[in-house]
Amino acid sequence: MAKKKVANVLPKLTEIEQDLLSHIQDGYQLETDSLGGNPVLRRLKDNEEIRPLSANRNTIKAMERRGLISPGKGRDPLTIEWHLKKKIN
Repeated sequence: MAKKKVANVLPKLTEIEQDLLSHIQDGYQLETDSLGGNPVLRRLKDNEEIRPLSANRNTIKAMERRGLISPGKGRDPLTIEWHLKKKIN
């Protein structure tokens, strides 16, 4: 159901971007390597990892340019954790 909310609020997003945002809203954290590649969705409560096959560095850059996500410090020096910039209803 969260995917439908994202799709209705932000109709210009690609399906991949909508999927990433819905996972972030469902409690997953988006992490990449220090260059922004190799995205991983990690659920914080049980540390489950999902590697979205269709998301790549360009997807992350596009989401950052649109103002949807912002970078933060990762768990180790070579990891970037991405956070939502604004709450999506």
